[in-house]
Amino acid sequence: MEQVYIFMLFVLFSLAILDLVVGVSNDAVNFLNSAVGSRAVSLRTIMIVASLGVAIGAVFSSGMMEVARSGIFNPKEFYFDEIMVIFMTVMLADVLLLDLFNSLGLPTSTTVSIVFELLGAAFCVGIIKVYTDQESLSAVFQYINTTKAREIIFSIFISVLIAFTVGTIVQYLARLIFSFRYEKNIKFTGGIFRRTITDSPYLFYCL
Repeated sequence: MEQVYIFMLFVLFSLAILDLVVGVSNDAVNFLNSAVGSRAVSLRTIMIVASLGVAIGAVFSSGMMEVARSGIFNPKEFYFDEIMVIFMTVMLADVLLLDLFNSLGLPTSTTVSIVFELLGAAFCVGIIKVYTDQESLSAVFQYINTTKAREIIFSIFISVLIAFTVGTIVQYLARLIFSFRYEKNIKFTGGIFRRTITDSPYLFYCL
């Protein structure tokens, strides 16, 4: 049995490398497509800003690791082999899902993907445990960290709503400034707008 776990660890390590490549590719597309497509600044500047963003995100990514470890499900309720099955399933699904979305050119979020993959895998394994132990179906929720999962899912939807609202307001203001009589005020507002875009990657992403 130990050989099986060693093999699973090797597969997980290989999938982690693939997932890193696919995930970073997905994030790069999400971050850079608007900047490169609009040609607002040079490619060198875009890559520098994006590299700094990736570095900062990597430094402060410990919270995501905590979510993967115990944020979605309760590890104490599972055996070691069940934990291995959950993470193996999550890694396979994540690689296939992100690669599919990247191949089709569709936007997706690595964070949202990993959260719902963990939730789905833990829920399915919990269903199997409940069925095997002949317990009530409601007992499956003891395997899921429902409070934390609810907070994370609610936060995801709130962040999407805020991003949509702020992006709409910024686009409206930008069009209000530049769409009417732009010949007269382009020299003044153009410099401010370009400086703002250069100094604020988040605002640029919203636009």
